[in-house]
Amino acid sequence: MTSFAKLPLVAAVAGLLALAGCQTTDMQMGSQGAKTVATGSAAGAASANASSALERCESPLGTVSLIENQSAGWYTIVTGEYKLPPTATLLRLLIQQSNCFVVVERGAAGMNAMNRERALMQSGEMRAGSNFGRGQMVASDYGISPEVIISNSDAGGMGAALGGIVNRGRYSNVLANIGGSLQTREAAAMLTLIDNRSGVQVGVSEGSASKTDFGGFLGAAGASAAGSIGGYSRTPQGKVIAAAFMDAYNQLVVSLRNYTAQSVRGQGLGGGGRLGVDGGAAPSQTSAPGARRRR
Repeated sequence: MTSFAKLPLVAAVAGLLALAGCQTTDMQMGSQGAKTVATGSAAGAASANASSALERCESPLGTVSLIENQSAGWYTIVTGEYKLPPTATLLRLLIQQSNCFVVVERGAAGMNAMNRERALMQSGEMRAGSNFGRGQMVASDYGISPEVIISNSDAGGMGAALGGIVNRGRYSNVLANIGGSLQTREAAAMLTLIDNRSGVQVGVSEGSASKTDFGGFLGAAGASAAGSIGGYSRTPQGKVIAAAFMDAYNQLVVSLRNYTAQSVRGQGLGGGGRLGVDGGAAPSQTSAPGARRRR
């Protein structure tokens, strides 16, 4: 009788395992849980399913290339510790969807591919009309340099705060479990826009993002508390970094809409500046016209 009584339990467990196996094969294309703020696609000036929070321009301001400092510490953390692709991959989509710039390829892999095709053309192996002659590449008017300045995967737990609310009683452990599972992810990023012809910094912006997640609860009391609150799934740090870059890009676009070129009165850019020193090339602003400088 005992062995037969265990059969329904065994069958139930087997059924759950079978259902779990079926669930893993339920592929969800376009899953919202797997997306960052950079969503959809872009083709030329057209875009599809772009984030409604992304700033846009009526027409491009020029061509731009992405400049990543791959030797920087933040780059090592993003690509090594977080296992994320280069930030240029994210920014390419955001920039083209915004229609504020036309992105040109200057990455190592892309340049190698273009050079390979030109080498094949020069070798005579390409068919007639391939049109890979000289003078085809488009100049990069500007360069955008991204940088992650803060990336914190645990910017402060709330365990101590919640534990201090009720320090006695049956709910103290529940609150402690909730606080211990709260995790705030933060990131701040900067974008610098450089004019490639003059080397002048045209614009710079900072963006930030944060998100607090509820982690899993192993205890029964903690599990019931999580269910009553409505827990979040843990958000990867990469999603917060992506949001910080979108915020920085939006800030940059807003400033560029009201762009006015900086100018140096009298000397012009690179003409010596107005902060002259004794014996320097810049003339004294207080000297009378035609007066000689004492040596």
